[in-house]
Amino acid sequence: MTPPAMRKSLRAMNAGTARKVPGLTCDYLVTYARAVTDDDLVFKALADATRRFLLDKLFVRDGRTLTELESELEMTRFGVMKHLRVLEDAGLIVTRRSGREKLHFLNPVPIRLIHDRWIDKYTERQVSALTDLKNTLEEAQ
Repeated sequence: MTPPAMRKSLRAMNAGTARKVPGLTCDYLVTYARAVTDDDLVFKALADATRRFLLDKLFVRDGRTLTELESELEMTRFGVMKHLRVLEDAGLIVTRRSGREKLHFLNPVPIRLIHDRWIDKYTERQVSALTDLKNTLEEAQ
């Protein structure tokens, strides 16, 4: 069956059940595909408990090797390497070779950027309200 004939038969089958949704083109590449942003990668990296554990360990002491990080987890070396790759792709860790060792360092900048973008704008109103209350109480004295 040729593609136009296939589309025509699919349209005929779905004629009674299909609803038109405004704004959707039903073209996957146009409607649903979007570029993956840095924020998406950071949220994906932070979504897993193992990756958050690795970040916590690097926060306590930077410059750990894979062997050190692996020893505190109950998973294979390759599993830890996959988690570290996701963290590195998100920019949350930076690696540096020192001889035969590969050292992992925490990079807090992407988390700070997310904080500035998503958390600060929601807490600004409460902080300004507390500042106004403080000023009002001081003036009343």
